[in-house]
Formats: sequence, structure tokens, C-alpha cells
Amino acid sequence: MNMFLDYVKIFVKAGNGGDGKVSFHREKFVPNGGPDGGDGGKGGDIIFEASKNLNTLIDFKFQKFYRAEDGGNGENKNCTGRSGDDLVLKVPAGTVIKDTKTGSVIADLFDDGERVTLLKGGRGGKGNCRFVHAQRQAPSFSQLGEKTEEHQVTLELKTIADVGLVGFPNVGKSTLLSVLTSAKPKIANYHFTTINPNLGVVQMFDDSFVIADIPGLIEGASEGAGLGHYFLRHIERVRLIVHIVDISGSEGRDPVDDYKKINAELKAYSEKLAATEQIVVASKSDLLADRGEIERFEKEIGKKVFVISSVTREGVDELLRAIKQKVDELPKPQRMEIDEDFELEPKADQRFEIIREDNGDFVVVGGLVDFLEQNVTLDSEQSFAFFQKVLKDRGVIAELKKRGMKEGDTVIIGDIDFEWVE
Repeated sequence: MNMFLDYVKIFVKAGNGGDGKVSFHREKFVPNGGPDGGDGGKGGDIIFEASKNLNTLIDFKFQKFYRAEDGGNGENKNCTGRSGDDLVLKVPAGTVIKDTKTGSVIADLFDDGERVTLLKGGRGGKGNCRFVHAQRQAPSFSQLGEKTEEHQVTLELKTIADVGLVGFPNVGKSTLLSVLTSAKPKIANYHFTTINPNLGVVQMFDDSFVIADIPGLIEGASEGAGLGHYFLRHIERVRLIVHIVDISGSEGRDPVDDYKKINAELKAYSEKLAATEQIVVASKSDLLADRGEIERFEKEIGKKVFVISSVTREGVDELLRAIKQKVDELPKPQRMEIDEDFELEPKADQRFEIIREDNGDFVVVGGLVDFLEQNVTLDSEQSFAFFQKVLKDRGVIAELKKRGMKEGDTVIIGDIDFEWVE
């Protein structure tokens, strides 16, 4: 049996970067073999990919931790370590990825085959051959690879359909879906028959649209009562709601009361959902003893309704044409807005580490140094002032002092070396 799951929390971590190598070229007849330690390899990325062939997040229920491969360490002879393999996680089209801690929307994988790199692997550390300097011909240190952090994200499946069927349990949604489309939902005469959204494709001439049969809503669904609460998210994207009411009252409920309660639940869940255009359908007309109930129902709700019987097919073709007309008029389903200001991880690694050489010099290495090398021009007074400000703001100066830096000591940052003056 294919279990359905549309909401899950998982932990993801990109691969760490490999460490740079400390190595010196040693060859029998080469007296001055220099440093030849290679760089570490980049860590693997965490990538999500949407697939129309999936309709559940069940694969994530039993495994909660996903880690991409670490990059390999650098080797001698200037050999770079191998890059870690990316980890590609496939999810159903319509899956929204959120940061669990803040609830910020990171990605909405809307289209089949769409990919998003959620976390980038750590950069590889530089080998000692990369730290050769005019005053430092044989560096005896290398850079560690960038260590990545683990993040918890929430995966939420929001069905991408044009039309959503809503209504109380057992009002005939699944039966109507089977009549309108090629879908074959499980149908039986008891409440909560549908335990996951059934999708069906309506083919009309050269065109088609998708209908989703949403599990029966009940009063209190928006606050967590019954199954309906878990499936309200599946009609957030629909363009048109087909609201089905059992006009025969075969379950002992009042159709008008049913109609009002379902709309109240839609509004309680989302104002946007409540504002979505609706077609109201009075189903099970074949069980109706008094056709005057239809007129009474229309008068009470102030709307014209489509009267159907999925058994006798009364009104089904007329309803189908009306749905198709509305679908053609309404705008296409939209993807969710991404929180552009939110960063799951910093765009640039600005960490640093401090190495004390045997001669007493202080060497600052790490992502912050790479950032400074790209953004600082030594012959520009303004640029150098920015360089000094970054060192102070990022805590480099404070850390150097903590490590014992005193006046007159040499500090080396990338290609820049200077004597510390208080």
C-alpha cells in the first residue's frame, strides 16, 4: 500500500571541504624541492529536485538526516583532493521547503525537473604551496577545509491542481471525480474514505486540467480537528473550488448548515482561500424526495447551484462545461513567494583561523581572507581603511591579541603582511 505523507521535518548538511596538505617536494637530485601540498576538495551540495512521478514525502519519514559527501584532503605533488559527491533529494512537484526555525520559505519546487541547491558544500582548504611568500619560501602550514553546519528544514507538499473539490465527508466528491476523470479513487459509504488527495485529469478536446479531491473537511478542521486539517494546504494553490453539498441530507445533516460550516473552515485557515472563486454543487439529487429543497437551498445561500447525480449523470456534463469555462478565465496556479531576505547560510564564508609560525609570525587564513583579497586594493587608501575596519569588526584583531600578538610582531593576511603597531 502506498502511504501518503505531505509534511515532514528533516536535517540536511552539505559536505565539509577537505583540508589542505602540508608537503615538501623531495627528490633525489633536486636539492631545493619546494612546498607542494595540494588544496582540499570542495564538499558536496544538498540539492532538491521536483518529480511529477512522486506524490508523497513518505521516503523522508524513516530517514531524518541527509548529509552530502565531504571533500577529500589535498595530496602532495600539488594534487587537489577529490570533490565530495552532491546529494540529490527527489520530492514531489509542489513541495515547499521552509526553514523550520523561522518558517521562512526557501524554495517552492513547482515544476517537474526543477532543481534548487539548498546548501553549498564547504570550500577546500589551501595547501601549503599556496602560501609561498617573498619572505616565506617554505610555509609549514595549510588551511583547513570549510566546515558546514546542519540545518533543519520542513518539507510541505501543496498539491498543484486547477480545481479543488471540497465538502463534508461522504458527500460524493470521490464519486464525482471518478465520473469526471480517469481517476479511480477508493470509494465506499463511510466517513473519511479518502485518506489522501486524489488527483484526476479532465481531458476536453485538446485541452486538460487537473482536479484534486480533498479529504472531507469537518467543523474545526482549520484548528486541527479530523483529517481535514492536514489537507487544507492542498487547496491553497487551486484556481477554483467546487464546493459539494449533499442536497438529499442522507447523512442527517442540513445542506445549508454544511455549506456555511465548510466556508467558515476555509476562512479560518486562509483569507486567500476563502476568497477563491467557488462553484456550488448540490449532489445526490437522485436521493431527493422533494425537489423544492434545491430552491430552498439556493435562496438560503444566495447562489445558483449545479444539481447533479453522479449515479444517473444528471447535470454532470453541464457542470463540467462550467468548470472548464472558469478554469480558462482564471489565472494559472502561482508558486509561493520566496523570502528573499532570508539566508539559510551566509552567502560567503567569512570565518578565519590564526596560525602561529615557528618564527613567531601570525598568519590569518580562511574564507574571510579570500573575501578581503577580492575586495581590497592595497594602493587605495579607502580600500585599505575598509580592510582595517573588517579586521576589527570581525574580531580578527581581538583574536590576534588573545593569541599573544604584541607591538612589532608580523601579521600576514593573504599577500598582505604588516608590523603590528598599537
